[in-house]
Amino acid sequence: MKAVKFLLVGIFFGIVLVKSEAVSWYRIYEMFRFQSFHMYGIIGTAIASGILFLQIAKKGHIKSIKGADIYVPKKDNGLARYIIGGTIFGLGWALIGACPGPMYILLGTGVWSMIIVIASAVLGTFIYGLLQKKLPH
Repeated sequence: MKAVKFLLVGIFFGIVLVKSEAVSWYRIYEMFRFQSFHMYGIIGTAIASGILFLQIAKKGHIKSIKGADIYVPKKDNGLARYIIGGTIFGLGWALIGACPGPMYILLGTGVWSMIIVIASAVLGTFIYGLLQKKLPH
């Protein structure tokens, strides 16, 4: 029953992303060319609401579904790795026109070329898992 709830939330989220055109390749292309505010508005709203709810959770006003306090561990210092990782993520996003979540939504809407993208993402994740201990973190 729990899996059905997650599936329904995922379907609802997918519908919202499709209807808001957040998974549209053209909208993502406009964003990377600085031609439209649409995607920046969506991303900015997500960041602002995430910050708001995280701060409320840290104050103890929001608990997990099981009633436990939400704990967010401190991140290690290391600006370079965040800049390098973000740049690689952004280049991949610009290259294929989708970030990881919408890849599955696009597949669900009939963009069959996303099978190649998803297979490549899984392969890249597998290779990272193999090389993780050898990479500077």
